[in-house]
Amino acid sequence: MKLLMMFVLMGLSISSFYNHNSFKIPNNMNDAQPVIENNTIETSIGKIAYYQKKVEGTTPIIFLHGVYYDHNLWNYQTSRITDRTTITIDMPLHGKSKDIYKSSWSMTDCSDMLIEFLDQLNIEQCYAVGHSWGSMTILRTASQHPDKFKAVGLCNMPFKKGGLGAKIQFGLQHMMLGFRGFYTKQVANAMFSKVHQVQKPEIVEYLELSMNQLTNKDIRQTDKAVISNVDSGQPFLKNLSVPALALKGDQDYVQTPPNIETTIVEGKHTSPLEQPEAVMNMIRRLVEM
Repeated sequence: MKLLMMFVLMGLSISSFYNHNSFKIPNNMNDAQPVIENNTIETSIGKIAYYQKKVEGTTPIIFLHGVYYDHNLWNYQTSRITDRTTITIDMPLHGKSKDIYKSSWSMTDCSDMLIEFLDQLNIEQCYAVGHSWGSMTILRTASQHPDKFKAVGLCNMPFKKGGLGAKIQFGLQHMMLGFRGFYTKQVANAMFSKVHQVQKPEIVEYLELSMNQLTNKDIRQTDKAVISNVDSGQPFLKNLSVPALALKGDQDYVQTPPNIETTIVEGKHTSPLEQPEAVMNMIRRLVEM
C-alpha cells in the first residue's frame, strides 16, 4: 500500500507541475525561428496540425516525430535550416492534432495521411526526415510513392512486426498509466541514455511536457497502431528506391536497417534530442543526394 501511495503522489506532483501555466519549454528546446504558418489540414484520419517556415522556390523538408513527442522535437534542426522550406507535423493525437476522426487507425492510415498532406499543400516532391514512428510512416509512404520524395532520413526506426509478445508487454505497461509520473519515467529510461538524462535534463522535461498532452486513451491507441499491431517494415525496406540515410543510437533497441547507410551515435532511442548535431549533419548530407 505504501508503494502504491508513492506512485500516486509521484504522478500527482509531476502532473500538477507540468500543468502549471507558467511552465515553458526550456530555452535550448525553444530556439526555433518564428513560425510563418501554423495551420491544420483535413485528411482521412483527421485534422493534422503543421508548422511551416517557407522559403520560396525550394524543395521542402518534412519532419515527422515519434511516439509521445510533437513538432517541437525538431526545434534544433529547423532553427538551423534557413535556405529552404521546413514543415513539422504533429502526428495523430499528438501536439495540436487532437481532432482525429478514426477511433482505431493504423500505420497504413498514417502513410495515407502523409500523401494527402503533401497533395493538399501542392508539394510535388520533398525531403522527409523522421524519428521512430515518423520514420516508419516515411518508409511506407516513400516505398509506395517514390516520386514524391527526393531523399529520406530515418532516425531510430523500428521495422519489426508487432505481435503477441508486444501486446502482452504493453498491456502490462498500460496498467501503470494511472501512475503517470512513474510511467513517464520508464518511458524516459527507454528513450534516453542515463548519461543524457543527467547531462541534458531539458530533454526529459520536454518528454514529460509532451506526454502530459496525451490522455491514457491516446497512449493506448498510439501504442496499438505503432507497436503492438504494426505490420513488418521489411517489405517496404526491400521496395525502397528513394535515396536514404539512417541513424540510430548505440544503445537503441532498434536494429540497423539493411541496405541503408546508417550512422551509429551515442545514446538510445531519441537521437534528434540526444545527438541533435549528428542528425543535422545527416540532413545536410540528405539534401545533397
